[in-house]
Amino acid sequence: MPSCPECDNVLDVAEDEMEEGDVVACEECGSEFEVVGVEPLELARMDDELDEDDDLVEEDEEEEE
Repeated sequence: MPSCPECDNVLDVAEDEMEEGDVVACEECGSEFEVVGVEPLELARMDDELDEDDDLVEEDEEEEE
């Protein structure tokens, strides 16, 4: 069973049924992860991706001013 990269809680998911693009949520800390690989199972935190994109937009807006 995979564990949450944030809090190490065991994630209740069937690894053999996961597909790329699926979203997995940790019941313990509430973090959400996107499945980015299945052999082996790789998870990417969804919140981090949004934060990085937000930072890029802010930097672009500052350059335009």
